Amino acid sequence: MIKFKKIILIFIFLISIINLVMTACFGSNVYKEENKKITGKITYIKHNSDKTIIDVRNKKKYRITLYEESKYNYGDVVYVNGLFKRAPNNTVFNLFNYNKYLLSKKIVMISNDANIKIIKNNKNVFYKLKNRIIKHINNYESKKYIKAFVMGDTSDIEEDILSNYRNIGISHLLAISGMHLSLFLIIINLLFKNSRFKNLIIFLFLMFLLFITNYPESLMRCFLFLILKNINKKLKFNYNNLELLVFCFSILILYNPYFIYNIGFIFSIVITFFILLSKNLLNGKNYFKKIVIISLVCFFASVPIIANAFFKINLLIPLFNIIFVPIFSIIIFPLGLLVFIFPFLDGLYFVIMNGIENVISILSNMDIFIFEISKPNLIIILIYYVSLFLSIKLNKKYIILFLTILIININSKYLIINPEIIFLDVGQGDSSIIILPRGKTIMIDTGGIYGSNYSIVLNKTIPYLNSRGINEIDTLILTHGDYDHMGEAVNLIKNINVKNILINKGKLNDLEKEITLYKNVMKLKDSYKVDNYEFIFLNNNIYDNENENSIVTFLNVRNKNILFMGDSSKKVEKSIINEYNLPKMDILKVGHHGSKTSSDKDFINIINPVYSIISVGLNNRYHHPNDETLEILKNTSIIRTDTYGSVRFVFKKNMVNKFTCEPYTIVERFSMQGRF
Repeated sequence: MIKFKKIILIFIFLISIINLVMTACFGSNVYKEENKKITGKITYIKHNSDKTIIDVRNKKKYRITLYEESKYNYGDVVYVNGLFKRAPNNTVFNLFNYNKYLLSKKIVMISNDANIKIIKNNKNVFYKLKNRIIKHINNYESKKYIKAFVMGDTSDIEEDILSNYRNIGISHLLAISGMHLSLFLIIINLLFKNSRFKNLIIFLFLMFLLFITNYPESLMRCFLFLILKNINKKLKFNYNNLELLVFCFSILILYNPYFIYNIGFIFSIVITFFILLSKNLLNGKNYFKKIVIISLVCFFASVPIIANAFFKINLLIPLFNIIFVPIFSIIIFPLGLLVFIFPFLDGLYFVIMNGIENVISILSNMDIFIFEISKPNLIIILIYYVSLFLSIKLNKKYIILFLTILIININSKYLIINPEIIFLDVGQGDSSIIILPRGKTIMIDTGGIYGSNYSIVLNKTIPYLNSRGINEIDTLILTHGDYDHMGEAVNLIKNINVKNILINKGKLNDLEKEITLYKNVMKLKDSYKVDNYEFIFLNNNIYDNENENSIVTFLNVRNKNILFMGDSSKKVEKSIINEYNLPKMDILKVGHHGSKTSSDKDFINIINPVYSIISVGLNNRYHHPNDETLEILKNTSIIRTDTYGSVRFVFKKNMVNKFTCEPYTIVERFSMQGRF
């Protein structure tokens, strides 16, 4: 019979899994926007170059972004008056979900348009101490690392530097986790070795550490695990460490099921699980052997997490951990604590960390060992972890199975058998991706936000392609020279291999001329063939207007007709129907974002599309799409990217599957005609 303690463990674990599944299946994000007046306490502050982000806790937590110089302190009680809304989900498939991330932090609404007034300055002694620590750290030249190691705050470390740490798989060394906690506990044990209050001191210290670091998920796991371990020992429950970790996971998931969307939490639980599982491999006194085994176990355990979040994997990660874990745990982290206490060491520490940054930058650029790895589905992840579990616990031959899964995921683009078309949500702009069997990729336009430092290509396009295991574009078709269609072309060329570029027959503008500096460009022909798929270009006239010179592309995929209109005007549409005998269209990429200058009624009646895709930015200043155009398209199924996010069509032999990536749960949907 199963012992009673096992029954308790299984019961709590099952309840947590049910809670998790219920949240995943029934948790919705219906759009909500309302004016709110909140009185609450500031619990989080992050300063960027152009904005300040603060969290205010009332009964719930709210995140507020301020675009003005602000001097708030932790613990200040503030009055907030402004427009709040739910955070959106990701609108490009597979990418970071901001809404679920915030929910993992218990933040329910956000505001970029709020007025804040301090009602009462902080009087709480713990918040005062926290503010003093921050003020003290801000005086250091090496403050970005001192803040990371003392406060668990990496916000001062530049994004490109953080990216270098992530690329070589050692970003965990910058987060306060088990490694850092172990050093703190060693110090406390040495200082209070013979004190009967040692456990109480450890408990109070950990509570304070959680408080000043804003309760990071990995540290919460460490803290709870130590508490459970102590209770287990005192009450003689005789749970082993793996069972305590299951308890720990279950309790945290019951507290907040959205922890499952927090990468720090997932890393902490999964890697700790496999390290504990590998304890029999860690017998003996050979330190180097232990660190090699731990590095390999951590690497293999983290592969699905890395693939799921970053879509790239560096095969040298185990080696880098073997090198840098001892350096950080024995030298860098302890020295950072000494610098915090003895400021005269700051200059030396600054030089050391600059040297570390330079070395990591060099290692990060060793691209030969970095591979794109597609986002794995749940079944693949389960098979991978079961085979890893078996290889560690039972027989090393099972390593072949999970290594095979790893190799398949790295080369997953060659397993694509059905053509796909993805209309990316790029805001007020256009960008479409056609993925053909074996991963051949054609892209029509890149999008671009004029006057903004935000890169669509770096934040949306390339990450999405990498999530599918794609690391190059066979052909880039640039319909015309407007910024919202090709403003990101240079970024794309610089950051991913683009084999061929096609532009229209019109006169080159400055943007198009810039492209020719980086890449050989081909002028448009009547058609262009990729494998067995022919791209037919319909607008062969030359006009004086940039929009009217737009490339119009016709494509037939498994007997489905697709038409991409660029920014073509009604004048061009009339010319096309006069010159060609167009068939009925299954998918129309609507011209000029639904502007009244495109989508002539006669043209729409002739091609009679099933789906009309309008790529348009939310609340854009052009007020696209135009009501008149929507009226003309009313008998089609209109799909707008500002409402539905990105749209993906998968062309199977006897059917077409459609997927959308909605920022919010759409309650009312447009009626579908069902001609697919």
